[in-house]
Amino acid sequence: MSVEIVNRPHVENFIAWSADKPEVVVLTADLTNSCEVGLWRDTYPERYFSMGMAEQNMISFAAGMAREGFEPWLHTFAVFLYRRPLDQLLMSVAYPNLPVRLVGFLPGITTPGGVTHQAIDDIGVLRTVPNLTILETGDATEVESVLDVAHAIDGPVYIRMLRGEVPRLFPKDEPMAFGRARILGTAGASVDAPAELVVLTSGISTEEALRAVPAVRDKGVGVTHLHISTHKPFDDPIVLAALRSATHGVITMENHLITGGLGSAVAELMAEGGIGVPLRRIGLKDTYAHGASQGYLLAEYNLDARSLVQAMQDMLGRDLDVADGDLSEVRIAAVHSAAKAEAL
Repeated sequence: MSVEIVNRPHVENFIAWSADKPEVVVLTADLTNSCEVGLWRDTYPERYFSMGMAEQNMISFAAGMAREGFEPWLHTFAVFLYRRPLDQLLMSVAYPNLPVRLVGFLPGITTPGGVTHQAIDDIGVLRTVPNLTILETGDATEVESVLDVAHAIDGPVYIRMLRGEVPRLFPKDEPMAFGRARILGTAGASVDAPAELVVLTSGISTEEALRAVPAVRDKGVGVTHLHISTHKPFDDPIVLAALRSATHGVITMENHLITGGLGSAVAELMAEGGIGVPLRRIGLKDTYAHGASQGYLLAEYNLDARSLVQAMQDMLGRDLDVADGDLSEVRIAAVHSAAKAEAL
């Protein structure tokens, strides 16, 4: 699987997108360049607000601006948008349903910064917040197109955003669609055709799955693969149709704890829909991750392509004889970000 790598796709795209939207303002919490809005600040200095390391105040400030007709886009690391300022997020932003955009960088294990910087439970926490929409980017196309999706939502939005060198897995002319899964392959002519296995992935896990799924299909296994970019609301009829098509089981794969995130949302949907096939959730299992490169952490916590193949074999009850050489070539991401030397 050869993919184009786009260097910092958010930087120039966000500047151009904001040009005809004077209501869009940016707030940061001492992480301007690390969250790729340094050039945005220089381009629109009158619309940029540096709030320092005071995220609770930043969210309250954003709520006030939203009440006055502005559209605040908060740029900081994901952990700083929902951990310590959760009360302000709930009471000042979500309860009054204000159009505040929370752009959270370094989701899950995309950073070597360790537990203080790794947002591994953000979806689980924020899925419980009324009025809040949750989106996640999986490639450069979605980094670029998530802006339109979030902008069109009448209420607060939380975005799991990617930065630095980002692969382009999806065509530029196929942008993110709100509330709709991206169909990356089906076992038959359509998403509701019978499939031995249905795989649902999100964020960086989709790139790993795209390394594994073709190799499994080559072994004669019917696999339907969906990419999820809208975590809340989670009521996509495409997802439900795919789940109903599974004959042997469903596998979810996410850059998050297996509790509260994509795996839990799928489990809820299957239970409510009476879909009686096994479900296997691939993700962090009741553990914190430690600081290391993304590739190392994916393998260490069984979140990589090889782990997905093993889960498929376990669910089918047979060895598919997929060698490492059958998997698409792994993309080695640099440990250190171009955005900040220490990759924090």
